[in-house]
Amino acid sequence: MRGSPAEQATVYSAPVLLSIITGYISLDYFIFASEQWLLISVFMLLLYAFIWREGRKGGKAITNHELTRLINADQAVVLDVREAREFGVGHIAGAINIPFNKIKERVSELESRKDRLIVVVDKIGQHSGSIGRELGKQGFNVHRLSGGMSEWLNEKLPTVKS
Repeated sequence: MRGSPAEQATVYSAPVLLSIITGYISLDYFIFASEQWLLISVFMLLLYAFIWREGRKGGKAITNHELTRLINADQAVVLDVREAREFGVGHIAGAINIPFNKIKERVSELESRKDRLIVVVDKIGQHSGSIGRELGKQGFNVHRLSGGMSEWLNEKLPTVKS
């Protein structure tokens, strides 16, 4: 015997190791799937229903076009939940900035707008759902911007700097 246990271990190249792992997993997976197709179908249906329900809890997702129409008709208030620094670099005209981590403390600022639609905007859409749920529990009519500000900027829509 020569060297340490690490030197004695069989070393596989990456492609060989990958083929061993994927070959083993995919064969067992397909056997399981063919035997338990009903179980997998029910699981996928429940997973889809859960994701759909959770997405709806945070408010309906609206597109940039829909938001523009609502803003022009003066039917919506835009709530930007990004940090103040990001908000200052560029935001939708007329947007109110309440950072994500301060929303519970500053929700009273929105009370006067409870009768209007509130559209929650964040950077990429990751926080808008949870804030939408929270505001919805408090009686606000909430929607969220699909894709957040990154999608707004990708479409080269106007922003205001503050």
